[in-house]
Amino acid sequence: MVASAIAAAVPVVAAIAVFGFYLQNKIIISIRKGEVASYEKKIGELSDAVKLQESLQQKIGLYNTSLSEVKSAVSRHTQWSGILATVVENMPKSVVLTALEVKQRTVKRSVPKKDEPGKTTEISVPASVLRMTVSSLPHSASDKAVKKFRDSLRSSEVLGPQLDNIVVSQKTDKLGGLEVVSYEIDCLLKPKL
Repeated sequence: MVASAIAAAVPVVAAIAVFGFYLQNKIIISIRKGEVASYEKKIGELSDAVKLQESLQQKIGLYNTSLSEVKSAVSRHTQWSGILATVVENMPKSVVLTALEVKQRTVKRSVPKKDEPGKTTEISVPASVLRMTVSSLPHSASDKAVKKFRDSLRSSEVLGPQLDNIVVSQKTDKLGGLEVVSYEIDCLLKPKL
């Protein structure tokens, strides 16, 4: 009887142990499902942030591209305020400025080829010309004043390094009914590569 009771008790104890493991695992699975649901909720909240971050990264890439284009465009243009201030500061009192304009010209320059650094190719590069016309009365000492003006522009800290050449031409002209001597001063600026 004891042997049959022990034999009958073993499956019952085993069934109780298996049922206990089953309940324990069911509780653990239920807890894990709650944790998974919580993580999925957090992932859902963070996925919007990840999408926002990705779109911001794309915008940053576009902005960086635009900034590099702006940088290259700005480097090809001349800041005129310092140049104009230099012109005004050095203008002789014996002449009158009658015209001021900026023109563009193209200059051919040899630059290294991108694919073959040892070889060069010619490209057309834009360059600016600052054209000034100054006038004075015929019998004044304007020739010396204009030469001094030209030399001061060449040696100025602002305009001097940007100059390729200064060409001065002279002619007689009428200004307000008076006969005057006009000087056309072309400041040929170095091309921006």
